[in-house]
Amino acid sequence: MPSLPQYFGRGGALQHVLEGYTPRSGQLRMAERIAAALEQRETLLVEAGTGTGKTYAYLVPALLSGRRVLISTGTRTLQDQLYNRDLPLLAGALGRPVRVALLKGRANYVCRARLAGALAQPELLPGAGGASLLERIAMWARATRSGDLAELSELADAHPLRAVVTSTRENCAGSRCAEFAQCCLFAARRAALDADLVIVNHHLLLADLALKEEGFGELLPGVDAFILDEAHQLPDLAAEAFGQHASARQVELLLQDARRELLQAAVPIATAQRVAAALEQTLRAAQGLFGRGERRVDWLDLEAAVQAGCADLAAALGAFGEALDALAVDRAEVRQCAERARSLGAGLRQIVEAEPGAGARALSVSARGFSLSLLPYDIAARFQALTVQHPSAWIFTSATLALDGHFEHFARRLGLEAAATLLVESPFDYQRQALLYLPTGLPEPGTSSYTAVALDAVLPLVQASGGGAFLLFTSHRALAEAAGRLRGALSADWPLLVQGAAPREQLLARFRASGRAVLLGTASFWEGVDVQGSALRLVVIDKLPFASPDDPIVRARVQHLKASGGQPFRDYQLPEAALALKQGVGRLIRSEDDHGVVVICDPRLVSRGYGRSLLACLPPMPVTRDREEAIGRLRRQAAELPA
Repeated sequence: MPSLPQYFGRGGALQHVLEGYTPRSGQLRMAERIAAALEQRETLLVEAGTGTGKTYAYLVPALLSGRRVLISTGTRTLQDQLYNRDLPLLAGALGRPVRVALLKGRANYVCRARLAGALAQPELLPGAGGASLLERIAMWARATRSGDLAELSELADAHPLRAVVTSTRENCAGSRCAEFAQCCLFAARRAALDADLVIVNHHLLLADLALKEEGFGELLPGVDAFILDEAHQLPDLAAEAFGQHASARQVELLLQDARRELLQAAVPIATAQRVAAALEQTLRAAQGLFGRGERRVDWLDLEAAVQAGCADLAAALGAFGEALDALAVDRAEVRQCAERARSLGAGLRQIVEAEPGAGARALSVSARGFSLSLLPYDIAARFQALTVQHPSAWIFTSATLALDGHFEHFARRLGLEAAATLLVESPFDYQRQALLYLPTGLPEPGTSSYTAVALDAVLPLVQASGGGAFLLFTSHRALAEAAGRLRGALSADWPLLVQGAAPREQLLARFRASGRAVLLGTASFWEGVDVQGSALRLVVIDKLPFASPDDPIVRARVQHLKASGGQPFRDYQLPEAALALKQGVGRLIRSEDDHGVVVICDPRLVSRGYGRSLLACLPPMPVTRDREEAIGRLRRQAAELPA
């Protein structure tokens, strides 16, 4: 591999093509260590502090290595950024043209066969206005080359039509499909098989690694290296991928597809309705037992009648599959629906009948329906076996993998204790750029008045800052209370942006454009948010982000650790809270020119012994308990804002 300093150093290729690029010793050190790991097919864990430039630090060695590399990211947004911006720029700068493929899950690609079926039977479309939007999708589908639904801004991820015009692993006819030659999904997969560098996301990669085949498993044996960015997400995502799930949505889609296929097969409407009636009635009965209020409940805490309702639904799915077979319709799609019904019923039965040690079981209920899950307590052995099964270089990187300089917690969760490690400190001058303020006099977070008192303590800082603030909450309840209180307390010149009022990226765009907005968010805003410059001057965290002990998955893992002789708080709850806190605090300083104040309201950071451990995991900022010092700093920053 060519000498990396000629690319990352002063006067190097990156400085020539990237406006404002500054050589950083940490970035070069990371790139050199990754290059060695690629060469030696090592497993390597890298924490790269904010501002290191970790994306280029792994992309440049990957491009120069001449090896076949699969890059997995935490989000589709980052996938698109790598594919559309970073890789074309770097390939040109390095003079190393490579074949790059972008591959997403099948729910991101239009299915031409299902689109045609929906156009033929508009009476089955969900929701009002579906027919007109479907026509727009059809016009786009005739012109698109990628088939990637990201090109359709009006079709949100949660839009019910999305399920109508995309396929699932269960309802895809594969090579038997009349549209197979024109299939966008399989075209993307063929491109991936021919590419030197493939960009996927963690959900897609883990689905295939977990043998829940998403269609590109044939690609994995030929990969020389896996680079997993935003790797701190992997332990929880792997548990989801290795678990078992069943939902009302899956049953509803099965019924919808079965009706369509029965009508296509010329089965009388009355017969089709009769066959589906028993499953529909059992589904409605189960939904009645579960209720509609949002909740997440441990399986063992469910009433016997609710557990029985789940078992009845599993039996009804099996019976629905047999009823479809009994129609003796010579149509592959009907037989496929029958197999889906049996498979879904078997999966639900696996959750219902699981042994106590099989994993954490929970029922989640929302306005959109219900879901049941069985998640393994420990995925370390299974994940480690997958890395052994694919003897390539495995490189895991994130801004938050280590705790107080050590990688044990992350490595233990994925069975990577033998991995090599590298810790690259952030190049930012936190002593100069940031201040951590810990308010005094706040009650314990469990008290009913806590959010109100915390807001009273924070509001003078928001006012001193002139907006430009993120307020991060650990619960939706606290966020809603804060939104209600702040609506009348903020200046009319400071837009109040609340999570859920608009799509996340739209809220962030408005926040950046305003420069004086106040944004309230929960979990999804604690990470992956990058606001550089004076638009963000203040980050407030309401509580230490311990996972709720009442969450059934958390409670089950705690009980499992106790039964295994572990110490749940030390081994699980505290490290997870520390990593989440690092993510939240990391929203403030995103460039060398950023300045501001972080406020952590929770008094436990000072009053509890573990507070010192949490503080040790944060960037090396000066700490104050003097409110006037924090207010004075924010006022000085606000005074420098453009009028």
